[in-house]
Amino acid sequence: MTILAPKAALALAARLLEAEGFTVVARNDRGDSFYLTLSESPWHLRLSNHARTAKQRARRTDILTSLVIDAPRSPDQVRILVEGALKNYGAALALREAQASVSGSRK
Repeated sequence: MTILAPKAALALAARLLEAEGFTVVARNDRGDSFYLTLSESPWHLRLSNHARTAKQRARRTDILTSLVIDAPRSPDQVRILVEGALKNYGAALALREAQASVSGSRK
């Protein structure tokens, strides 16, 4: 069984997300965090080798979900993690859209 180092697993996850229509719109200087979005959406999916801090979560409210790969993983494990992140992103997006719809109808 092939096991990928975290950096290679992150790269595979990014490619899998791109195959689902996401585009990498930013990455940090160390190359261990990627920010992806669908089309021109203001919402992001964060792919990283570490969890966000409370300060980062407060500052970046545009991130709907994070996928953290901080240990070696097999390609199959990466695919499963990506599937979970896609489900989480979709659920968070639906929630945001529902909240916007409710707040828009109150005006």
